[in-house]
Amino acid sequence: MDDRAARLLAWFDSAKRAMPWRESRDPYLILVSEFMLQQTRVATVLEPFQRFVQSFPTIEAVAAAPVEDVLAHWSGLGYYSRARRLHEAARTIAAAGRFPASIAGLRALPGVGDYTAAAVASIAFGVPEPVLDGNVIRVMARTLACGEDPGRATTRRRLREAAAIWLDAERPGDSNQALMELGATLCSPRAPRCVACPLWSDCLAGRSGSAERYPPARAKGRQELHRRTA
Repeated sequence: MDDRAARLLAWFDSAKRAMPWRESRDPYLILVSEFMLQQTRVATVLEPFQRFVQSFPTIEAVAAAPVEDVLAHWSGLGYYSRARRLHEAARTIAAAGRFPASIAGLRALPGVGDYTAAAVASIAFGVPEPVLDGNVIRVMARTLACGEDPGRATTRRRLREAAAIWLDAERPGDSNQALMELGATLCSPRAPRCVACPLWSDCLAGRSGSAERYPPARAKGRQELHRRTA
């Protein structure tokens, strides 16, 4: 294992926050959590997640339910279009008779973009695909001292390739979650706790004391990235 990936995982194993969807590799639970976490903070999702999966313990249960029931159990989370897309995805999976395990298969589901496909594939199925949400963008931009606009496809490609280096081949899902956790806890937008970061010795911005300069402010009018959570 690469020393950098090992340091990241060692930190994650000791510092990760307890979340119910982290107790399982069930792709259904992970998919529900990712839909709920879109544009929503982790603390807001904890109780609704538990309530939802108690009422709908399987993807087949979601698919069989009327969409009105799914929407009712989404209460408190807002952005109800996410619940509708989850219901559509569940019906697609149920009709196929299996949960897609590949990036392409997951990406074809309603409401599933590049980030969600990579998250579910890596965490549930061990696919070594890096995720790129707002937290990971911040971590990688600071590690590289990348001052390019993260809204540009070329910049996202560069950051994704850098994030792939930190993936452990045997635990890609945990590596992805570790980078997201790092961005949500230590590598915050303001006053990052650089000295406590397991990547500090490899972080160009952190070592130069310029972490808050990265990533640069998004250009006005550009679409927000998929997920913003803490």
